[in-house]
Amino acid sequence: MSLTTRTIPFSPRALATATLSLTLLASVSVQAATTMRIAHLNPPEATASNSGAMTAVFKQLVETASNGELLVEVYPAGQLGEDANVINQVSQGIVESSISSAGGIAEHYPRIGIFDIPFAFPNIGVATEVIDLSSDFGQMLAADLEAETDGLKLLGLLDSGGFFHFTNSQRPITSPADMEGLRIRTMTLPTHEAMINALGARATPLAWSEVYTALQTGVADGQMNPIQQTAFANFDEVQSYLTISNHLITPYLWLVNDEFYDGLSEDHQQIIDWASKVAVSAGRSMSRIIEASDSGLPKLSGGMAVNAITPDAREAFVAAAQPAVREVIEARYGETGTELLNAMLAAIDEAAE
Repeated sequence: MSLTTRTIPFSPRALATATLSLTLLASVSVQAATTMRIAHLNPPEATASNSGAMTAVFKQLVETASNGELLVEVYPAGQLGEDANVINQVSQGIVESSISSAGGIAEHYPRIGIFDIPFAFPNIGVATEVIDLSSDFGQMLAADLEAETDGLKLLGLLDSGGFFHFTNSQRPITSPADMEGLRIRTMTLPTHEAMINALGARATPLAWSEVYTALQTGVADGQMNPIQQTAFANFDEVQSYLTISNHLITPYLWLVNDEFYDGLSEDHQQIIDWASKVAVSAGRSMSRIIEASDSGLPKLSGGMAVNAITPDAREAFVAAAQPAVREVIEARYGETGTELLNAMLAAIDEAAE
């Protein structure tokens, strides 16, 4: 018995058809992946900002856990525009997600201003416990935000980088009297403006992208931000004095388009929920590391004179500023805003016990 070998004639057309089929199959496979785009205003490096740390951790966890079925694209450093504009894009489903400041969300959810009672949080540990999506207060805030906004779901909640402190180019701030006449940049929040004006300074609301130039040219004498934002924005180049005041803690809100989220499979939603919790924890940790590292307070103290307000001076700041901010909250945000404020203050008291 002999074996014969049959030679199949080479057909360029057959090869082209096969190649096209494989290309189409690959295309379908790529198209089957779901992409989640996340925008934020801060530097992209995981060691430079809490937003950078959060998105780096989130991307790695989501893409690995979903076996590539979920892809994450990050657009840092304001690449997609100012905060309020990006939140519009998230609301409309143009971008799936953003990590946004209180100033950015205020246009869509004004009651975020309840956080602006000055000197409400005694320390960062209490703030971490209260400003968390898993806390009773966090759940209350998320439910109210989602009911009051169109297309937005709260995916995570954390402090924006620690306590706010004052910087300025004119003099050390040791008491409210030293604030007199200083033009202090604020977010476009009426609560921030009320606080600064009540302390005798002049509130100067500006978008984040305008702050450095405003400080450089004297449009504003000073500003207030956590250590990490002040450091990575290089405000020490255009400011002479840093006052450790610990006067505000404001949140970063991790937002996601609700239709995008609801359209995910249950498995993918669980991956997003789990990964975002881990990423928020990483963001908090990075904020503390930056504050203590050479790129935080040591960097700023190399270029600015640093002082801390005393306990007695703190009481003078509280007496001057708290009533003015509470009045704005009660007048502008109504009964619901006052209920949220009281719930936050009660949560702070409970966490501080």
